[in-house]
Amino acid sequence: MRKNVLCLLLCGLTALTTTVKAQNKEEYQSVTKEQINSEDDWKFRFGGYGEMLARRMDYGLNRWGTGTATGNKKIDHNDISIPRFVLALDYKFNKKWILGAEIEFESGGTGSAYELEAGTGSENGEYEQEFEKGGEVALEQFHITRLIIPEFNVRVGHMILPVGLTNTHHEPINFFGTSRPEGETKIIPSTWHETGIEFYGTIGKGYGTFDYEAMIVSGPNPNGFSKYDWIKGGRQGFFESDNFTSPAYILRLDYKGIPNLRVGGSFYFSANAAKNADKLTTYDQLGKIPVKLWNFDAQYSNKYLTARANYIRGHVAHAAGITSVNNSYSKLSPYGRKAPFASEAATYSAEVGVNLNAVFNNSRFPSIIPFAHYEYYNPQEKGDVGQTMDARCQVSMWRVGFNWKPLPNLVVKADYTTRQIGTQKIFGTGKYNSENEFAIGIAYAGWFFQK
Repeated sequence: MRKNVLCLLLCGLTALTTTVKAQNKEEYQSVTKEQINSEDDWKFRFGGYGEMLARRMDYGLNRWGTGTATGNKKIDHNDISIPRFVLALDYKFNKKWILGAEIEFESGGTGSAYELEAGTGSENGEYEQEFEKGGEVALEQFHITRLIIPEFNVRVGHMILPVGLTNTHHEPINFFGTSRPEGETKIIPSTWHETGIEFYGTIGKGYGTFDYEAMIVSGPNPNGFSKYDWIKGGRQGFFESDNFTSPAYILRLDYKGIPNLRVGGSFYFSANAAKNADKLTTYDQLGKIPVKLWNFDAQYSNKYLTARANYIRGHVAHAAGITSVNNSYSKLSPYGRKAPFASEAATYSAEVGVNLNAVFNNSRFPSIIPFAHYEYYNPQEKGDVGQTMDARCQVSMWRVGFNWKPLPNLVVKADYTTRQIGTQKIFGTGKYNSENEFAIGIAYAGWFFQK
């Protein structure tokens, strides 16, 4: 099996390196974060990004299952997947009005759709599942931008939320590992996209340069809050329309006044997530449920090295009450019911990679970047009084490997990951069995055509 997986990836690598050509030397950026220059000489462009991944693991599939008092059982197995394939397009109506869109195909499936019956009879208020197939097809972005001045622009539609390092820079050429950092993908959605309005721009110049974003978007739905993924399942989008009774407010600020350095942070706040529930009175007995998230991240990059760091922490009120209510869901609902849901979650990470091509100052040397990545995450960082948090949710992990870039917008990745379960120590062992894996992948991101 291992040989078959490696053979398949090598064949795919050969095909891609001979057929994929970057249309320009700039790295692909999602239009959500790109400050589009109205003087750029294109009217329409089409591109996207994608990833392929194969892994060998020494652990089972259920850290919490029966007979796992010591954590995951030691069971060797392999898997292979296409985590995501994204198609993107931008179209300029004129120099001031721009349409942007991204469609994501996740894990090669068609996703699932749900209806909340509103009629009378036995199905009143029950969830009805229409169809389901592995994977997901999602409209990741769809928005119209009005460029005004560099200091102030407006965007309306479905957009990526600039919360955390990975959401802001989610394309696979913007992180070293074969997979996105686990901490962010575990406690918040990734990629996190909601519908609303955004104001953004660049203020200052020289050493006083800042980028800012201010957004009002659909807020979280506590029906989806859970033990393992914290508020990740609270992202809206299961139904034809999203509840907007209690929107979320987001402010992000990035300092870019020093060459090669970006330091930023964001704050996310929804005053009463209870009002975004599928059934509007579900959490009335709890009162208001405010949701707060704050993060700080930084990146320094020059031709020799790239270093990144990230910190996210969040708080939700009435965690014990949410746990009690969510445990009463219908079994047909699209939400998990694992308890308890925690009041606080946290993650932090750091990584550094060195470009050997630049270090050896040899243009013939392959563009190989060995890297090391550390992160800690826990969707059960802290609970309400009387709640018992599960230590198996607490993970301290290392990932080491390398990236090879045969083309500017194409990268081949290989890495080894070890997770220590039930500890916050950077080095040492946890309370439960460790989890180890080796992975190899290939990814691209680029604009294929522009005119």
